[in-house]
Amino acid sequence: VSTFWDRVAGSPVVEWVYSACRFATDRNDFRRNLLVNVGLFAAGVWVARNLSDFDLMSPQPVT
Repeated sequence: VSTFWDRVAGSPVVEWVYSACRFATDRNDFRRNLLVNVGLFAAGVWVARNLSDFDLMSPQPVT
């Protein structure tokens, strides 16, 4: 008799989640480090471009 977990164990989704967790937690993986660093750089560029519209030195309106 096969149980639910026996059927789920061979599922592609479970294998993908397992490999994603292994990929994220491998400290010596060059690809992971590169992906994380590029992602953080892109997020920083996005924030810098979107915050460049604000002039923090301009006088603020009185409310």
